[in-house]
This record gives sequence, structure tokens and C-alpha cells, in this order.
Amino acid sequence: MSADLSSRYLGLELKNPIVAAASPLTHSIDSLKRLEDAGVAAVVLPSLFEEQIEHEEMATHNLMLSGMELSPEARGFFPEMLNYNTGPDSYLKLIGEAKRALAVPVIPSLNGYTPGGWTQIAKQFEQAGADAIELNIYFLATGLEDSSADIEKRYVDLVASVSGMVSIPVAVKVSPYFSAMANMAARMASAGASGLVLFNRFVQPDIDLDELVVVPHLVLSTSDELRLALRWIAILKGRVKSSLAATGGAHSPEDVLKLLLAGADCVMVASSLLRKGPAHVSALVNGVSKWMNEREYDSVEQMKGSLSQLSCPDPAAFERGNYMKALASYTGD
Repeated sequence: MSADLSSRYLGLELKNPIVAAASPLTHSIDSLKRLEDAGVAAVVLPSLFEEQIEHEEMATHNLMLSGMELSPEARGFFPEMLNYNTGPDSYLKLIGEAKRALAVPVIPSLNGYTPGGWTQIAKQFEQAGADAIELNIYFLATGLEDSSADIEKRYVDLVASVSGMVSIPVAVKVSPYFSAMANMAARMASAGASGLVLFNRFVQPDIDLDELVVVPHLVLSTSDELRLALRWIAILKGRVKSSLAATGGAHSPEDVLKLLLAGADCVMVASSLLRKGPAHVSALVNGVSKWMNEREYDSVEQMKGSLSQLSCPDPAAFERGNYMKALASYTGD
């Protein structure tokens, strides 16, 4: 009998642990259908950005002001802002269409970095049919006056703000740059994060030497990057109440298996699908199933977290001890 590949993430039942992360492949219904046909257990839609929401709100506000300037009586023709839906309609439409077209959970992504009224869009996500929300907090603390305590409070306040507006689960896509990652994970869980997505990949800029300008530069991940998420998922498994999702660096069935053994509830993939296409999902699912059957695992639930820090024979392997062993074992071959 084949192993049971089902898993549970954010309280959602997944048929297997492979989730399509937010990427250009999740921005259209046709592409989403191809991903579902290939076997993904859930999809994360591309992020809706705080700047997009505020831009549309400002455009509507300016329209109202211009109308009032032309004719004072025109004010009555414009609804009050609090009662006016100025959210990005096309994104809400995508959520609704995806829910009608797919049988797997649909998770929209909200990308922002400051507390404010834009977070109210989370309620519209829920009303559009979202199964959960991924809060993608992308903030670079470049101000000399910004303390670590200020940044941490901003994250926690954002999580509390969004999760307090909805009854569906909220996952937080987390930066790996906190000095006390375990403490921040616990604080975000206490603030309402039903899940933690480890980790956010901060896209770094580049310099064009011909044009002498700063340019964006997106590099797809490699399998070497998964070890950061692997370590922290293993450390946090069983210590925080939130679900744990791995993202960044999962390209092969072996990568997925390692993350599951560390304690991931699901593995989110984007770069590997951008390189190989949606059909690669089938290779990942089949490879995981084959390995589990060969080793007589009954289920993903049985395997999940069996090599987390709480469960593995050598807990120090995830901390300082691993650093010393790695340096001592290098041969240069």
C-alpha cells in the first residue's frame, strides 16, 4: 500500500505537501489549472502590494477632491471613503475565479511593511473566498534611527492587525535576518500567525556598469539555499504553535524530503517550477512517494519532524556544534 502523502497546513487538509508559492505561474487561471492538474496541494497567489492599495485609494480620493472643486454640490455624488470599495478589484476577482476553478486551497498574498488602513484589504480577501492569507512582510531597516526593537514591534503589530480582521488563517512569510529568530517566531505566533513561511528571499539590487544605474536582479534559488529554512524549521518544530512552511531551495524530491523530516508541514516551490514548468510537481510528488514506500513510511505525518531538534539523536547538530564539525571536516576535495 502506498504511503499517505496528505498533510495539514494552517488547519487546511492538503493532499500532499507540495504548494505552489507565489510566482508568475500563479497569476492566471489557466496557469493555476495546470499547476493543479500537475498535483499541487494548494496555491499562493502573487502578492498584492501595500503601494498598489494606497495608490488606488489616493486616485479615488483625488477624483473626489477634483469633483468637489468643480462643483460644491458634487460632494453628494461621491460616497464616503470608509464605505467605498477602493481595493484592487482585479486581484479580488482573481481570488474568486480561482476558488471557482480549483479544488485545492487558494491563498492570496498581501505584501506590506507599515501599519495602516491598507491592511483592511485582508477582510475583502476573506469575503472573496480565500482559504487563508499569506502576509509577506518585506521591510529593509535602513534608517539609522530604527532599532531592532522598533522593527520587531512593527512585524508583530502588522501580524496582529491582519489576523484580527479575519476569521481565516494568516501565515507570515518571515525574514531570516532577526537576531533572535526563535523569539520572533513565538511572538508572531502569539500575535495571531497560524503559520510561518521560512524564509522570505530578499531580492538584491545590481549595478549596470554600461548605463551606471542601479537595476533589479532576480536570481532563482538553488538547492543549496534550503539549509537555512531546514535549520530553523527543525529548531522551531514542536516549540511554536504555528504551522511551518518551507520556501526557497526545494528543487528535487530529496530537498522536499529533508524539509519534511526537519518538520515542515508543507514545502512551497517556485524557482524549480519556473525552470522546469508545472509538470515538475508530478516529479516531486512521485519522488517523495517512492522514497517513503521504499523505507516503509506509512504517511507524511509519521515522517514529519522525525529529525527535528526535539526528535533527532544529536540536537546540537542544528546549533553551534554543527558549525565546528563542518569546519573540521572540510577537506577541499
